[in-house]
Amino acid sequence: MSTSSPVTPAPGELEFVRAFVNTLDIEAGTDQLQDLASWRTWADKHNIDGHASREELQFARRLRESLRDGMLANHDRLPLPGATVDALNEAADRANAGVRFAPDGARVLTSGTGMNAVLGRLVSVLSAAMNDGTWTRLKACAADDCRWAFYDSSRSRTGQWCSMSICGNRAKQARWRQQSGGSAG
Repeated sequence: MSTSSPVTPAPGELEFVRAFVNTLDIEAGTDQLQDLASWRTWADKHNIDGHASREELQFARRLRESLRDGMLANHDRLPLPGATVDALNEAADRANAGVRFAPDGARVLTSGTGMNAVLGRLVSVLSAAMNDGTWTRLKACAADDCRWAFYDSSRSRTGQWCSMSICGNRAKQARWRQQSGGSAG
């Protein structure tokens, strides 16, 4: 699914998480975390500091794929995979995350620049989304050749594909071909 897909954006800051996971476009064969130049282009597009070391970029790719695994688990309403928990805890450590309490609730605050600031933003947004229940609506497309992150806005929370008209249609056609013995006529 390309960046021009008809996917409904996630609400508020959760859209940043969706956009971060979609830095890998499997179908188009592009990865905006592949190297420092492509990362800086993506960061500029999102008005964030694009400074990162190669090691930070490598961690960001691992975190992204771990988040995608968590989004796949959301299809079955499973808890976060252990590797995703570990990756988020490491991201929180890298961003110097801490909790601050106020009369109206608690907030995750982070510090850092460049990639660590991005990690802090991801950690803060995900913490809030996990607490308010919106995280479970963030999913990765069930199509193996897509895996595009999307926000499931369906009432039943059972959306499987980033686009019913594209990936959903492909899956239904493949199932039909399999059931009909592979012949089209």
